Amino acid sequence: MKALHIITGLGVGGAEQQLRLLLRHLPVHCDVVTLTNPGPVAEGLRADGVSVTHLAMNGNRDLAALPRLARLIRRGKYDLVHTHLYRACVYGRIAARMAGVRTTIATEHSLGERQIEGRPLTRGIRALYLRTEKLGSATVAVSATIADRLRNWGVPAQRIHLVPNGIDAESLRFDQGSRLATRAQLSIPAGAFVVGGVGRLVPGKRFELLVRAVAAIPDARLVLAGDGPERTALRTLARRLGAADRIRFLGECDALWDGPDRGVPAIPAVLSALDVFVSASEEESFGLAAIEALAAGLPVLHVSCPAIEDLPGALAPGAVRVAGRADALEAALRIQMSTEARRLQPPPVVSHYDIARSARSLLDVYARAVASTPSTDPTKK
Repeated sequence: MKALHIITGLGVGGAEQQLRLLLRHLPVHCDVVTLTNPGPVAEGLRADGVSVTHLAMNGNRDLAALPRLARLIRRGKYDLVHTHLYRACVYGRIAARMAGVRTTIATEHSLGERQIEGRPLTRGIRALYLRTEKLGSATVAVSATIADRLRNWGVPAQRIHLVPNGIDAESLRFDQGSRLATRAQLSIPAGAFVVGGVGRLVPGKRFELLVRAVAAIPDARLVLAGDGPERTALRTLARRLGAADRIRFLGECDALWDGPDRGVPAIPAVLSALDVFVSASEEESFGLAAIEALAAGLPVLHVSCPAIEDLPGALAPGAVRVAGRADALEAALRIQMSTEARRLQPPPVVSHYDIARSARSLLDVYARAVASTPSTDPTKK
């Protein structure tokens, strides 16, 4: 089987890094096309031996990209096309049909109640999504919450397949040496109480709540791994609250130990340096960073996390749901500070989201989709 993965961009983000990790465990020949932004994850994929093509698409309405993409698909003689993220799903499904590839899978990573990929949902976005969804063979939801949202939108239940995001738990395991080295690199005292957050610095992630909560606790420090348009505003807020010297903005960090060296710690090293992880977003589609933190043995405070909430609470005893207010986060952090400093054992939820398990589930979706799609190529009959 030969598959082409089409994704909107390959900057550092959850869906992008999930694709790279997935391809390491998927026993299928896979190539990748990025419509825009061949960023750090493209470099990582190429280092893994994956062919990455940049389509150089010029905006959401660059219709000239469709025939270019269709020609690329046709030349590659792919058995199936797998799309990721909204723009790639729309253009990829149409281009696959133009190229004569009838088996098209789409993974829905970021569908919220009011947003998709951090942008407000509109009637037009929803209509275009549903119209092009009919061109595909199946839609993969990364959480039960997203599967429910797709059904509520009107996507037929038989076309929806639950394949959760996955993690490489072994690479995330807590390491004391890495903890000390990372703290030294970041000029953080070995005994300091350190709070952490990971993700794009965008309004929906609500990192300002972490800044406010940590600023109210004189002995706490905050490390934020990620970059985005809110970085300047968050720095300004930290200075205004008198906490700028206790808050570190790391910028983009690789999810994998062997990612491109950008002078900042990789996510596993960052997690080893923390004492508690916080996710303040009110609307998540999965919550991958929180699961990674649990794999590193961290207690997790979360406002919304389907990856945890869709499962029985006993599977994630180190996770605590908190109200989405700065004072509630502050109170929860003070409780964490008052407990004896210790590392938790990775809870059962971590093994539930093993990346190898996700790859096997996806391979089953591929096999069923290919088997149920009539071939239009007489040479394949």
